[in-house]
Amino acid sequence: MGITSIRLADDIDKPLEFLASKLDRSKNYLINQAIKEFLARQSVEESRWADTLEALESIKAGKSIAEADVNAWLNSWGTGERKEPPK
Repeated sequence: MGITSIRLADDIDKPLEFLASKLDRSKNYLINQAIKEFLARQSVEESRWADTLEALESIKAGKSIAEADVNAWLNSWGTGERKEPPK
């Protein structure tokens, strides 16, 4: 396990101290949890960005589906005659 020192601004340290006391957890625990959540969100964001770039390349390559075809497919949901997804 690595050790890193950080300086917390008063407007972060005081609420953190209060929350740690309230939850009966250490500030270290809360900081680690916050960093884990931040890193997980960043990973999701990176994945979404990669998906966006892939989608843009697909559009540039002319691989798209007409809006009317998509709407017709979606509008068939919940009916007795659900259509196949457009290709």
